[in-house]
Amino acid sequence: MENTNTRHETKEFQAEVKQLLDIVVNSIYTDREIFLRELVSNAADALEKLRYQQVAEKEVQDSELPLEISIDTNESESTLTITDSGIGMTREEVVENLGTIAHSGSKAFLQHLMEENKADVNLIGQFGLGFYASFMVADKVSVYTRSYQPEAPGCVWTSEGAGSFTVDEVEGLQRGTKVVLQLKDDAAEFAKGDAVKRIIKQYSSFVPFSILVDGEKINTVQAIWTKNKNEVSEEEYTEFYKYIANAHDEPLLKLHLTLDAPLSIQALLFVPQENFERFGFGRMEPGVNVYCRKVLIQEKSPDILPEWMRFLRGVVDSEELPLSISRENMQDSALVSKLRKVITGRVLKFLNETAKKEPEKYKQFWDKFSMFIKEGAASDFTHQKDLVKLLRFESSRAEPDELVSLQDYLDRMQENQDTIYFINGPNREAIESGPYMEAFKNRDLEVLYTKEAVDDYILNNLGEYEGKKLVSADQQDLDLPVEESEGETPLSEEEVNSLCEWVKETLGEKVTEVRQSKRLVDSPAVVLNPSGVTGSIQRMMQVMHKDENNTGPKTLEINARHEIIKNLNELRQKDEQFAKIATEQIFDNALVAAGLILEPRYMVDRIYKIMDRALQ
Repeated sequence: MENTNTRHETKEFQAEVKQLLDIVVNSIYTDREIFLRELVSNAADALEKLRYQQVAEKEVQDSELPLEISIDTNESESTLTITDSGIGMTREEVVENLGTIAHSGSKAFLQHLMEENKADVNLIGQFGLGFYASFMVADKVSVYTRSYQPEAPGCVWTSEGAGSFTVDEVEGLQRGTKVVLQLKDDAAEFAKGDAVKRIIKQYSSFVPFSILVDGEKINTVQAIWTKNKNEVSEEEYTEFYKYIANAHDEPLLKLHLTLDAPLSIQALLFVPQENFERFGFGRMEPGVNVYCRKVLIQEKSPDILPEWMRFLRGVVDSEELPLSISRENMQDSALVSKLRKVITGRVLKFLNETAKKEPEKYKQFWDKFSMFIKEGAASDFTHQKDLVKLLRFESSRAEPDELVSLQDYLDRMQENQDTIYFINGPNREAIESGPYMEAFKNRDLEVLYTKEAVDDYILNNLGEYEGKKLVSADQQDLDLPVEESEGETPLSEEEVNSLCEWVKETLGEKVTEVRQSKRLVDSPAVVLNPSGVTGSIQRMMQVMHKDENNTGPKTLEINARHEIIKNLNELRQKDEQFAKIATEQIFDNALVAAGLILEPRYMVDRIYKIMDRALQ
């Protein structure tokens, strides 16, 4: 039972406090729910301090009290009460902590500990500024408190958040602090148990002390990211993942990270089993929550990791995180950027180690989440070097279900080979049956198969890897090793030059150049792109501009050993008009082989004419 005696004082708030109250109530906090997180955090800090005192001094008031936080709601009276059995405050500390800003009791306590170089104070925060958020929702706030010090009397601090507060001595208080909020009419929802439970679960689930709401324990999930890896079972990791990611299955990968330098970081990150974004379910939201000393600072943070890492789920906790006065926002962009860089680097290192040690597991990851790695490699130049190491491709030297890295290609390059070759196509079969691979098969040169335009974009922008040039196999100026040709006798040099000139005149602006090919073996002709423009980029441009006739500038190479080309050379001298029809068809066939989109109506009449001639 609390009894107020006659020792009553009325004091004016420090001028800065009056200003702070006005700022807090009207502008700092964008979400009024934050007040409850602040009060619970203050209660947890007070309990942590008490626990330290029990170890350091052993003799504390009401030593038998359990270390816990109790929250009681009363809808009929529109009140909310938060009680802790923590360190409490003396009358002088109440005036100093709640009437002024510059002399936070917790701040002084922490400074004392740091000066004395004692104990682990990771969870000791500042009591003070967050407390004033109470006045966003309360017309009147009463703080009943009694210090841990033996024989210390209790007192009550009361204010309506205006210019003054009162302090009265109170008998019958237990050690700790009880904050009673007389809620405003528009804040009556905070007197409802269900609303309070929801807020606690959202922001304070991992506070290291029991939180009871109307007698029911709410924080039942442990902050396992703060534990040693050896202390956490696979079952606990799975249960935590299900909780934090709102999932029903096991994670594909997990990274439990603890760092002391260059920043103090504790993190537990998961890769889900499935990526629903690849099925067209919309863009994923970021899935990593940011904590400071186990208290939620930012849910689904867009700042703590780069956007391309939005597939990750989990938590990042750092006591070094910069907070606004309300703890609501991270302000120091330089430090947040450094934190993001450190964590991103460790995730990339983890994925690279997984690829080396567990290739099958990494293949599962790549099959489902490669789009994010490619997005990062195309846009995140800070981490591009590490991201490129994670890229995987099919290859002319690999089995159909096997993926290779750029390093794999590098390790088995031919002696004196200075170029890494790649070629784009919709699938392996289309690539291998196309004319571009003939020269590489004939020379036993490995070619990486890219399936998406973003692959070509990344490799083109990268330009080189470990000093080796990256070149698309459909480029017009390839420097391929000289290879002795076998088979049919080619046209003479004079015949080839004359035919190339005639074909160029026939095709007109469709081609920039017609020349004899040194790369073709089985195909009569091939179209080539200028340097820096791959077939995938050309196809993408066609789709974007919705122009099926615009295939861009092309070089046409003809195979002077192929029967079709030799017959064409003879035909143009006998029936030039029909030879022109055949030439246009040869060119269009080469475009089709390149995967470019053509309007088939333009070819139908021509094909019928060729068929009619063949049937005659």
